[in-house]
Amino acid sequence: MRTAQLTIDPAFAIGPADRRLFGSFVEHMGRCVYGGIYEPGHPEADALGLRRDVLELTRELGVSVVRYPGGNFVSGYRWEDGVGPVGDRPRRLDLAWKTIETNAFGLHEFMTWAAEADVEPMMAVNLGTRGVQEALDLLEYANHPGGTHLSDLRRKNGAEDPFGVRLWCLGNELDGPWQVGHKTADEYGRLAAETARAMKKIDPSISLVACGSSNRRMPTFASWEATVLEHTYEHVDYISAHTYYDPSDGDRASLLASAVDMDNFITEVVATADHVAAKQRHRRKLKISFDEWNVWYEARLQADLDRRGWVEAPALIEDDFTAVDAVVVGDLLITLLRHADRVGVAAQAQLANVIGPIRTRNGGPAWRQSIFHPFALTARYARGTVLRTEPVSPRYETKKYGDVPVLDTVAVHDEETGELTVFAVNRGETDLELRLDLRGLPGLSASSHLSLAAGDDPTAINTAADPDKVTPRELNTPTLDAGRGSVRLPAVSWNVLRFGNRP
Repeated sequence: MRTAQLTIDPAFAIGPADRRLFGSFVEHMGRCVYGGIYEPGHPEADALGLRRDVLELTRELGVSVVRYPGGNFVSGYRWEDGVGPVGDRPRRLDLAWKTIETNAFGLHEFMTWAAEADVEPMMAVNLGTRGVQEALDLLEYANHPGGTHLSDLRRKNGAEDPFGVRLWCLGNELDGPWQVGHKTADEYGRLAAETARAMKKIDPSISLVACGSSNRRMPTFASWEATVLEHTYEHVDYISAHTYYDPSDGDRASLLASAVDMDNFITEVVATADHVAAKQRHRRKLKISFDEWNVWYEARLQADLDRRGWVEAPALIEDDFTAVDAVVVGDLLITLLRHADRVGVAAQAQLANVIGPIRTRNGGPAWRQSIFHPFALTARYARGTVLRTEPVSPRYETKKYGDVPVLDTVAVHDEETGELTVFAVNRGETDLELRLDLRGLPGLSASSHLSLAAGDDPTAINTAADPDKVTPRELNTPTLDAGRGSVRLPAVSWNVLRFGNRP
């Protein structure tokens, strides 16, 4: 059996594990809204049509913040369509996903759902087909207490108190030619700066996210960030990053190393932002909002769009996630935590059905996909201070990312309880012995070892008929002697090692 070593010391702190790292995303796409979180007439639906079974799973998932209403959808969206009496709302063509949008679910319904789910709303404004005034109108409607036309309209529509939305995205992926209202970096940067400046005149307490690159492979990557931030740095709080990893080519070794790419992506965006800060003499360090990330069998989407006409809420990219996909998602979460000093917000895309950790059937059950589990357990246990880890690990070769370590880790120390959680991924095809040195945290004893292993059945998925086929299992708890010990990490596995103070 191969071995790796890990030494953990609380002196090497990265930063707090911000709860906003455990965000999700609800877009008007496919069945994420209609048939996902909202389905009037479903046996589990409440009086407003919100599915209580999905609400319960959302709370269990540990989601902290939810981005809405897009995504590509927002670049052609008129927010006014989704307020007022439902029977009076217009039906529109959604160009992003070639669907008919009924607008039965809109701003008020989302804010009610967010309150029920106990999540913070993260609203996106349309800077594709619209601009400064429409963003100001939405902000006034949502956040101003009353006494103006739009704030009083909100009250008339049933929300006496302001929604108090604190997080706002200035458009979505406007570097992408697929986007309605696609812009150059200069065009977008100028518009985003003017919008940000005006929005903060209405509500100085809000935080704003400027659009970064749609992914690291974009031909304008880095130059887009540099140009946009030259316009917006002093006005915004975050620059966004998006990435998806597609298993469709069957290259499992590279897929398991996807976090290496995410790690490089974050490092490069930080370097670009810091360059602009130095150039413009800013002392404040800008953070990243990694507000779209996941595994996605992306190659399947275009064929689906090409073969159908305009319909309501079609099933779009409802991928069945495997045990291997869950290990990859767990590793991406490790990477986000490892950059907790510079990544302040993150949102896995999307919450329900559309590449989501939660799947549903119209009129039927809801269940947890394999990727639900690493997210839920990380959100539950990553509390406190993220500690820097520098494991000594065997390495292996990948086609996409070259030579990479077999082991990936991060640790989180809860100073209040004294508990330590180590998240560890074994990317290798054989078991790995991990030798631990925790002498920097004296008095700890191991309390549990949860493992989601894909080595035995890598293609296993969860279904409505077998919803627990892929789930973490309790393994033998490692023992520590004078702060040292070892634990076996199964082949292709994501692991949670928990340590507490001895009684």
